[in-house]
Amino acid sequence: MMVTWRNRWMASAALLSISLLPLQLYAQTDERGMCADVPSENASGNVQVWLERSLQASHCYTFQARAVAINAIDVRTLALSHRIQDGVRQQVVQQLDGPSVSVERRSRVGQLAWSEKSENGAFPSLEGWVDHASQFYDISLDEDVRVAGREAATLRFEPHDQQRYTHEWWLDNATGLLLKHVLSDSTGRILETFQITQLNEPERYTGEVVIDALPVSTEPAWQPSWLPEGFVAQPTFSQDDEAHQRLYSDGLATISIFAEPQAGPQELNRGVHQIGVSSIAVDEYAEGEQYWQLVGIGEVPPSMLQRIVQSVEFD
Repeated sequence: MMVTWRNRWMASAALLSISLLPLQLYAQTDERGMCADVPSENASGNVQVWLERSLQASHCYTFQARAVAINAIDVRTLALSHRIQDGVRQQVVQQLDGPSVSVERRSRVGQLAWSEKSENGAFPSLEGWVDHASQFYDISLDEDVRVAGREAATLRFEPHDQQRYTHEWWLDNATGLLLKHVLSDSTGRILETFQITQLNEPERYTGEVVIDALPVSTEPAWQPSWLPEGFVAQPTFSQDDEAHQRLYSDGLATISIFAEPQAGPQELNRGVHQIGVSSIAVDEYAEGEQYWQLVGIGEVPPSMLQRIVQSVEFD
């Protein structure tokens, strides 16, 4: 059964709002032993080492957890599960309040999403990601904190402009796992807090890890003509023969854009909407009798997201 645009962008909004991964980065070439090399000691004041630990930990530990997500609309209690079997990761987020909602994502251990191709077509190292993020965020570190009864360190990402939000991560000392994530706007107003309240003792995956090249995906016949500085195209994986999505990231914030052909004028109202902390921008494009519905989703300022969606051009 073909997945409709509603399924896609609703699922994307859920994964953006309730993320198990503090950092998404794509490694450069085949690499084995990634999980066996996860450092268990304190990163000793080094931001880059903390980032590396969080990246590896998010792939290399199985765990069960309880968490809360708090924003201006509601408070959600969540059950988190991260399992690894035969090199395949299964991430599940289940909402425990109100209607039963469960979001699942599967991927290879070591197959990561964030990428920015260099001139020779290779993907950058972690150092390359830090260099890229540092162009748009000031990164600071505080190691003497506690979350959910666990010793932790805080990484704060303060944007250089008002086109991005401030991110704060609390990372577990023992494993590097994300314990808390706070998102704030340019005025300092907290938009959403995600916090683990109970973390069952995680276990490190000991199987072999192979980081392989991303599969080639179909390029949609459209693209935005404007993006904020620093946002670069990311790989997407279409579930049908025709691509309807483009994905962009500056290393922290992620923007998904969907374009779906319609038989007539679209059902959704044009403008900007909210699903939790995620902004949703809706627009349309018409050429003759062909209509396209455009939907953008991202944890970015609404006016910026709307400008991106309105800039979409078709080949």
